[in-house]
Amino acid sequence: MLIRNWMTKEVITVTPETSMLKANKLLKEHNIRRLPVIDTERRVVGIVSDRDIKDASPSKATTLDMHELYYLLSELKIKDIMTPAPVTISPMDTVESAALLMEEKGFGGVPVVDEDDKIQGIITDHDLFKVLVSITGVRLGGVQLAFNLEDKPGTMRPIFDVLREHHASIISILSSNDAEVEGTRHVFMRIRPMEHQAEDALISVLKERFNLLYWVRNTVHMS
Repeated sequence: MLIRNWMTKEVITVTPETSMLKANKLLKEHNIRRLPVIDTERRVVGIVSDRDIKDASPSKATTLDMHELYYLLSELKIKDIMTPAPVTISPMDTVESAALLMEEKGFGGVPVVDEDDKIQGIITDHDLFKVLVSITGVRLGGVQLAFNLEDKPGTMRPIFDVLREHHASIISILSSNDAEVEGTRHVFMRIRPMEHQAEDALISVLKERFNLLYWVRNTVHMS
């Protein structure tokens, strides 16, 4: 999955000369948490977050009067509080690499730039949530099945045979390698909605023949 297919393309940006007041207003108006900072050629030169603005704002305990406070805030520019030369990513990188980068660095979003560092979009944690919803197929309903299987070739084939025998259609399959038992992995499968009686019959067979950890139809049912 390429970032260019999942990033937010309509990016709200500011320049180094934008006032902090205006940047704060943009964040609130668009309900976002960060703004890429671009130069006149639309190259990304920095990034500013709502936390940067909060940290730069005068304390509520300030002795400044309203006029002095407004003047101070209007004079403060984004170039004074932004993070310069921020980490960026290419639209041709994968969503997985963006998620790994954001998880390791603790970022909530990363500007997406072309080979000339010009802004193309931004990938955020919200975009990653959209990816998760899409690849799991959760909007389509059905039943999620969670298995603990040996981590070796061919372990999924018997499950596929049972699903085919019960005329079940697979929406998605995901796996993780963080199972508690060494040499095993967790596999998460979602099947399309069926008649409840047919679903119950299928689940009964799966519980009997495989290590079915749990299944989900509206609520979680532990095996």
